[in-house]
Amino acid sequence: MSRLGWARVLVCGPSMSPDLADGDVLLVRFPADAPSATRSGDVVLVRWTVRPAQLSVKRAVRAVPGGWEVRGDNRFGSTDSRQLGPAEVVGVARWRLWPRPRRLGRAGQRNRRTAPGAGQGR
Repeated sequence: MSRLGWARVLVCGPSMSPDLADGDVLLVRFPADAPSATRSGDVVLVRWTVRPAQLSVKRAVRAVPGGWEVRGDNRFGSTDSRQLGPAEVVGVARWRLWPRPRRLGRAGQRNRRTAPGAGQGR
């Protein structure tokens, strides 16, 4: 993992389904400690105090004492802040590289180029 700059990260498991799937490759920006680097809705790479060797891909919900509340998009298949408490955000995912490369937006935002009906003159 890069200390500064960018790194590729492999998504493992179903916790971010349907937006991200097992095997997707993300481009993650490091470090995540700049004041405006992480915002609610961002896809982030996190670490928990109770599982310091494990890195997970989740969605930032809000800053809380001790870190960030994060959740998986798949509410029935995710272990996240609901079970493990606040997480330390170590990087922010900006792009999915594989499959179907695209810029990652925040939850609730759609990329105009990938939104249904985009570019059809409506």
